[in-house]
Amino acid sequence: MVKSGSLTIAESDRCFRVLETASPPTFYIPPEHVDLKALIHAAGASFCEWKGEAEYWTLANALPRADAIGWSYPRPLPAFAEIADYYSFYPAKVECFVDGERVRPQPGGFYGGWVTDEVVGPFKGDPGTGGW
Repeated sequence: MVKSGSLTIAESDRCFRVLETASPPTFYIPPEHVDLKALIHAAGASFCEWKGEAEYWTLANALPRADAIGWSYPRPLPAFAEIADYYSFYPAKVECFVDGERVRPQPGGFYGGWVTDEVVGPFKGDPGTGGW
């Protein structure tokens, strides 16, 4: 589940849990389980060497326009085709939950990993990990 205050942005039991080297898992939520009316495109884009070009999203009711709270890959590279148009969210910017547990954000300002009690670091984003 992903929330912002009393607004439920997404809720699903059919997420993809994606693992990346030196990062906690990231959960990608199917678009049909996301309140798309609650989101609008945010400025910026980035490129992941494994997944491809990401688009960013913010809350539609955020005034002034806030930073991105999540992202998606509309045209991922072939190895990640299954997450096309799925959404993931930054636990540092919205409330994210896995099986009822409130997720803690991955350290650092850029990363979007979801840290739960079962996940043990160190992770990229911790002090001294810039060279990983």
